[in-house]
Amino acid sequence: MTVESTAARKTTRRSSGTKRTASASTSTTRKTSAGAAEPELVQLLTPEGERVQHPDYDIDLSAEELRGLYRDMVLTRRFDAEATSLQRQGELGLWASLLGQEAAQIGSGRALRDDDYVFPTYREHGVAWVRGVDPTNLLGMFRGVNHGGWDPNSNNFHLYTIVIGSQTLHATGYAMGIAKDGADSAVIAYFGDGASSQGDVNEAFTFSAVYNAPVVFFCQNNQWAISEPTEKQTRVPLYQRARGFGFPGVRVDGNDVLACLAVTRSALERARRGEGPTLVEAFTYRMGAHTTSDDPTKYRRDEEREAWEAKDPILRLKTYLEREGHADAAFFEELEAESEALGKRVREAVRSMPDPEDTAIFEHVYADGHTLVDEERAQFAAYQASFADGEVK
Repeated sequence: MTVESTAARKTTRRSSGTKRTASASTSTTRKTSAGAAEPELVQLLTPEGERVQHPDYDIDLSAEELRGLYRDMVLTRRFDAEATSLQRQGELGLWASLLGQEAAQIGSGRALRDDDYVFPTYREHGVAWVRGVDPTNLLGMFRGVNHGGWDPNSNNFHLYTIVIGSQTLHATGYAMGIAKDGADSAVIAYFGDGASSQGDVNEAFTFSAVYNAPVVFFCQNNQWAISEPTEKQTRVPLYQRARGFGFPGVRVDGNDVLACLAVTRSALERARRGEGPTLVEAFTYRMGAHTTSDDPTKYRRDEEREAWEAKDPILRLKTYLEREGHADAAFFEELEAESEALGKRVREAVRSMPDPEDTAIFEHVYADGHTLVDEERAQFAAYQASFADGEVK
C-alpha cells in the first residue's frame, strides 16, 4: 500500500534553493488591498517541499530528527488506513480517520515533554502514537471490547473523549492543578473547528485566561465540522478568538510538520514560563469522511479535496528529504516494509481480540457499586438466560 497521495505526487516540485526568507504567503503580517489584515499563517516547509524561514518560529532539526518525523507520519497514515479497512470489513463499529492531518498531530505531539499531559478528542491517533500508546489499544474501543484500553497516567495521554469539546475543560482544570502544585509541565488540549463553537470550549478559554493556566489549546481546523464549513461557524479566523479572552492565538500551516512542531513547542514553553494559555489553530484539511458513517461527497466538491491533496504533508517532507540528501532509497524501502508489518500486526490483533463478558458493561459504573446498577445487571442476566443457547438472536 502506498503511503502517499497519488494526486499530490503529480504536483510540480520546485528545485531551486533550500531556504528562503518568509515571503508574503508565510509572513505574520499581511494586508489586503483594502488594508484589512488577512489571516496569519506560520509556514516553514512549502507544499513543494521548499524550506523557508520564519522570524519568530524557525527551527533547526538534524537529518535523523527529520527522518523520525517522516516515519511517524507514514506509520500513522498506514495504521489509519488499516483501521478504516477493518471498519469496512465489519471488524470495527466506527472509525474517525485522521487522513491529511498527520503533520498537525505528529508535529505538535513531538513538541511535548514526557511530563506534559495530553487531552485528546477521538481522532488524535498520531498524538497517541508519539506518546507511546499501542495502536491496537485505540481500536479496542472502536470494536466495543473495552472502554479505552490504556492507562492515561502511563503515557500522560488521557482517554479519547467523544463528547465534543468537554476535554478542554478537563485540560484547563488539570493545568490549574499542576500550577498550584508548582510543577513546570504543561497541558495540551486537542479539538476541532466544530468544537470551537461549543460552550465548554469557551468556558475553558475563560478559566484558563483568568487563572493563567499552563495550557495550549490546539485546534485542528480541518475546514468541516461534519457537513458544516468553517465559514458557517465564525466570522473571524479561529485563532483570533483568543484575543477576546485575553491570550494570544496563532495560525500555523497544519500540513507543515516543521511549523507545527515549532509553534507548539513555543506555546508549551510559554505555558511553562507561567505566561498562560495559547490558542494554536492548525489550518489543515480532513481528506476523508468525518467518520466511516459519513459521506463527504454529499456536501463538498471533489475540486476542494484535489486542491488539498497538492498540500499533502507526507509528500512535502519526502520531497525535502530527497532534495537535501537526508534520506536515501533504502530508508524509504525499509519504512515501507515497516508500515506493511504494522498493518499486518494491527489486523491480526483486532481479529483476535476477545469479546468481553456480557455483563461487563455494568462494571465500574460507580466506584463502590450501586443498587440500581445491580438490579439492571440481574435483569439483563435473566434476559440473556431466557434464550436456549444463552445468546440473543
